[in-house]
Amino acid sequence: MIADIVGYSRHMESDAVGTAKQVTRSVELFRSLIGDYGGRLINVAGDSVLALFDSAERALRFSIQVQTEFREQAVWDDGEQIEFRIGLHMGEVMVERGNAQGHCINVAARLQAIAEPCGILVSDAIRSAVRNVVGIQMRTEGLQYLKNMSEPIEAFAIIHSNHASARLVEMIRPAPLPDRFDHPSVAVLPLVNLSGDAANEHLCEGISEDIIASLSRFRSLNVIARHSAFLFNLKVKSPHEVGRQLGVRYLLAGSMRRADKRIRINVELIEAKSETIVWSERFKIDLEELFDFQDKIAGAVASQLSVQIDMAEGRQTPNPTNMRAYGLVLRGQHLILQFTKETNLHARRLFEEAIALAPDYGRAHSAMSRTHNLDWRYSWSDSPEASLEAAVELARRSIQFDRLDARGFAELGYALLYKKRHDEALNEYAHALDLNPNDGDIIAEYADALVYAGQPEASIPFFERAMQLNPHYPDWYLWHLADAHDAMGRPAVVIATVLRMQNPAEGRRLLAANYAHLNMMDVAHAQAREVMRLHPDFRVSNWSLRPPYRDAAVLARFIEGMLEAGLPE
Repeated sequence: MIADIVGYSRHMESDAVGTAKQVTRSVELFRSLIGDYGGRLINVAGDSVLALFDSAERALRFSIQVQTEFREQAVWDDGEQIEFRIGLHMGEVMVERGNAQGHCINVAARLQAIAEPCGILVSDAIRSAVRNVVGIQMRTEGLQYLKNMSEPIEAFAIIHSNHASARLVEMIRPAPLPDRFDHPSVAVLPLVNLSGDAANEHLCEGISEDIIASLSRFRSLNVIARHSAFLFNLKVKSPHEVGRQLGVRYLLAGSMRRADKRIRINVELIEAKSETIVWSERFKIDLEELFDFQDKIAGAVASQLSVQIDMAEGRQTPNPTNMRAYGLVLRGQHLILQFTKETNLHARRLFEEAIALAPDYGRAHSAMSRTHNLDWRYSWSDSPEASLEAAVELARRSIQFDRLDARGFAELGYALLYKKRHDEALNEYAHALDLNPNDGDIIAEYADALVYAGQPEASIPFFERAMQLNPHYPDWYLWHLADAHDAMGRPAVVIATVLRMQNPAEGRRLLAANYAHLNMMDVAHAQAREVMRLHPDFRVSNWSLRPPYRDAAVLARFIEGMLEAGLPE
């Protein structure tokens, strides 16, 4: 991989000090992230970076993530944006005493030179190596006659998809919708980015997500979770149709236009069935005024819907004094949702930087707690117990800095659960739900904690409530609901629940065990083979150390079913 800054000399001429700072920070980003993707930083020469990777796929994934990172980082930077071009090629490289040589490097350098600013150009060798990788799109740029190369090569440009548009084509699960909510109901749609710059997409989503969190504190208001709300766009569907599919009476929609540090936001509260605008407002703010704006929006919506705001719900949570730290957390939270080892580490680097900028920013600590918990759960860590201890400590620190943030208490409950401190975990979740009673994800996590704590029957109403608030819920809701039915010894219901998942990969252990419980051995063996195809290193003895069941008999029955299905001990 060769990366080079676009217009480096021009940047230095116009602002040498500012450019030097941005270049230093950019190179440090390369240094901190590249090892997480199986790469080695070989050389940095002024405005150029040379790195080697152990696979084409990891090199390409790193390049895509780092370009996304630079693009989104620009939202929070002062001065002119630093842009990189990246070129990738695959072949033999000789490394001796820290110096790398080879035709492969020359090809990558030539590809970099003709790439678009913020773009990635790859050779046909790279394309062939990653052709079966899901989620990577590219277009041919035709045969390229590269400088000092005897033969032309076909080059391919990587197509970047922004987060919001990618979600609109996501398969939407048909969900049983409530006939009505007991209280007024609203869905906050992501702000439409009118800035013409994809870098602002994460800011639009972050603003909308924070408004959702603020509104969710109001007990007399039902607020649809982000996962469901962010699937919809009023450019694609009418307010009536969106309201019908989400099962809500009101929609909060709007747009954002950004110029440097100034933001202009238009918002509308729409009665979905009649498509009537019941309230609208325009705001012109500086980026630093963002948190006050979000509180104003939440208060205005609550007022329009005649929602009673009690004293506890009206208090504002502490906000970071450094807006760059806020931006780092927004970007990291998106990365966590990809559930890969590389992106989990990438997110942690961003959270670490956020904490360095704003040490008392509670949300950064709670977000970093989740990365350590995922390390433990998915065996990504070389020191699993240390990872789990770090998750607990970071969650406690988050609460110390912000005692009004429900996510901090939920993260502590999540970490304590996997320490098998069940009662303490349930208490922390109860505190989280007291602060934010309408957060679908926290409710679903609490329900899962009840299952592990030996109360599967009590968990079912909470799963149902979470699915009501998040009607297009993610697969893990069903996975955990299936765990509840498994704990109650209902194999047929477990199988039916897992088969409702869009991607049942993580539920196949449950399928294998429960088909075995029903003595349907051919199907059980087939599911066991699929588990081994997806996870070749899977062993029942290793897996059994992870689920924090209080009732040993439930775990023993699960293990018995997996062994009967043919999964290796």
